[in-house]
Amino acid sequence: MAVSGRATADLRGGASVDGALDVRNPATGEHIASVPATTAEELEGLVARARAAQPAWAELGITARCEILTRMRSWLAAQSDRVVETLVSETGKTHEDAQLIELSYCLAALSFWAGETPSYLAERRFLARTPLVLGRRIVTRYVPRGVVGVIGPWNYPLINSFGDCIPALAAGNSVILKPSELTPLTSLLIAEGLATSGVPDGVFGLATGGGETGGRLIDLVDFVMFTGSAEIGRNVAERAARSLTPFALELGGKDAMIVLDGADLERAANVAVYYAMANAGQACVSIERVYAEEAIYDRFLDKLTRKVAALRSGAPAGPGSVDVGAITTARQLDIIEAHVADALAKGARVVVGGKRGDPPGRFFEPTLLVDVDHTMTCMTEETFGPTLPLMRVADAEEAILRVNDSRYGLGASVFARDGEEGERIARRLQVGAVCVDDAAVNYFALAAPMGGVKESGIGVRHGAEGIRKFTTPQTIVLSPRWMPRREPQMYPFSARRTRLLSRIVRLLYGRRA
Repeated sequence: MAVSGRATADLRGGASVDGALDVRNPATGEHIASVPATTAEELEGLVARARAAQPAWAELGITARCEILTRMRSWLAAQSDRVVETLVSETGKTHEDAQLIELSYCLAALSFWAGETPSYLAERRFLARTPLVLGRRIVTRYVPRGVVGVIGPWNYPLINSFGDCIPALAAGNSVILKPSELTPLTSLLIAEGLATSGVPDGVFGLATGGGETGGRLIDLVDFVMFTGSAEIGRNVAERAARSLTPFALELGGKDAMIVLDGADLERAANVAVYYAMANAGQACVSIERVYAEEAIYDRFLDKLTRKVAALRSGAPAGPGSVDVGAITTARQLDIIEAHVADALAKGARVVVGGKRGDPPGRFFEPTLLVDVDHTMTCMTEETFGPTLPLMRVADAEEAILRVNDSRYGLGASVFARDGEEGERIARRLQVGAVCVDDAAVNYFALAAPMGGVKESGIGVRHGAEGIRKFTTPQTIVLSPRWMPRREPQMYPFSARRTRLLSRIVRLLYGRRA
């Protein structure tokens, strides 16, 4: 399937039947739709049309492009019920996860990028300070890369697919979106909305398919934005390296929470449970491990136990019907179950939950684990499910060591005696973002860069860096017409002039500070 003017997954293979993607509701097993997969020839055509349309889109100017994004925001708000229902049906997430996280983020992002792109991409002028460029005028501008390929995941078909298209389009690029083969329907709606909002034909393309489609897309575009697992991210980087295609990767996380004596335990417990269980834990910034100081461990565990036990899990039947929705993929359900089984085999204990639900839907009970340690995969590998492992630590120093003992470094959170102590600890954590007395909300701080360290990714979303990555800086140095025709450093050389220049250099740079 090729949708031009207006698309999908990671590099894993996807479920397809006779060239079509079979889309099912993970909460009920119900067949929703069959979506034709984009052929290799169709993909080449999409990219060719995107490349032909891009210069005019860039020439349109930032102001006009941002006006179109503002119209897209109005369309998305008007179609919010339809978008939410589509998200719920193809992912199995709750209405609240779809409405309060996915839809709200994209509405805010459309407003943000429409408002901030003019300043982020404004030409920059520099004052010449070194001798060889004295008198010159120096200007740097941000040139669109051309055709950007966005490869999105299945857990957030709106935020992490269309969300990355917004700054890429605002910067003047054409975009080909490849959503997950498991959740392509939301992207089809977005393609409709962009066309309705005035995005010219060819500027946005939707490519549906599995891993082969993603690989071909990498070969054809000028920049790749990928969101997914670290394992697949390596494949993306290797494939892009063949053609030296630049890329940004937002990969896995094993986000930790530290809770210390003196913290507001009620707030910490509410934050821990919500950000561990939101979207059934299927979020890169989900709280996946908690370290509680000895002095407050038992009281904190009691609060967590009551809150996790009260959660309702099941097939969403409208707003407010359940708290925790389905596990979107069968593979992910197996991983969650394996992590819990591994923990139990190594001495952990289940306080709440611990089992998968009955078919036809894919569910795993909201689960609280204790007596965990770093020999267990639930504390070291990304679980991506509704589990909350709680580990006892002696003090803040041990908690910091445990948080940093990870190959991931996306985010973390700290609950301490006060904000000053929380910030001191935050500055010692090896992660891309830390929330003090909160968790994961940094993702909605659109003015600040969001990205990970270690195996959690390369590059950032949001802020000036988040849109400038979709551009190439071009610096123009303008020499005034009164410059001499031959400057001192130019040919022919002479011993006398070289000695004079050497003395000038020593005078300029040899002085003590």
